[in-house]
Amino acid sequence: MMKMTRECFSASKGGLKLPYLRFLPENYTDGGTVRYPLMIFLCGSGECGSDLDLVAKHGPPKFAKAGEDYPFILVSPQIPEGDLWFAHIEALNDWLDKLIKTLPIDTSRIYLTGLSNGGIGTWLWGTHDPKRFAALVPVCGEGNETFSFMLTDIPIWAFHGDADPCVSCDCSRRLVEKINNAGGNAKLTVYPGVGHDSWEQAYREPELISWIMAQHRAGQ
Repeated sequence: MMKMTRECFSASKGGLKLPYLRFLPENYTDGGTVRYPLMIFLCGSGECGSDLDLVAKHGPPKFAKAGEDYPFILVSPQIPEGDLWFAHIEALNDWLDKLIKTLPIDTSRIYLTGLSNGGIGTWLWGTHDPKRFAALVPVCGEGNETFSFMLTDIPIWAFHGDADPCVSCDCSRRLVEKINNAGGNAKLTVYPGVGHDSWEQAYREPELISWIMAQHRAGQ
């Protein structure tokens, strides 16, 4: 069972306080030579606010809190209600720098995922800082197609429901197509008849964790 703690990071600029849940794998040992992969999970708008427990309502933190063990360190931050993740990329990078300094993280295996608002944040943080991540897993999100060429070196597995009334599945389709046309390595799983809650199936895909764990940043 993963060990869960509640942490908080204060950004050096802008005064943003970034509370987050941190889960350490069952085999975690501090002070040794082992370095662990890191997964960052960005929650949706409905889980933003001041109640940190909401962050574990869906996806990997939900399963970790329920007792599932993952082979990586899992961190799940929270932003204020009504905020968008892409507005806090500078603070997120400061936070990630602190995590790398204070935890035994394998920097060649940092993975970013999120759903809805967090799916948008995954696309956009990945586009803004493509060399930070070994893989992106955006769920029912959308990104900036103009800068899709920035994502050609990152393995991506996106998920979307084709009946999503909030974020059109075409957003994921177009992005994945543009990335691959530019020489990238992106794939998309579409769930027929599924609305905006495609995360319920996406994070239970049998091959997802093994696919994530197989990704490394080249040259690190």
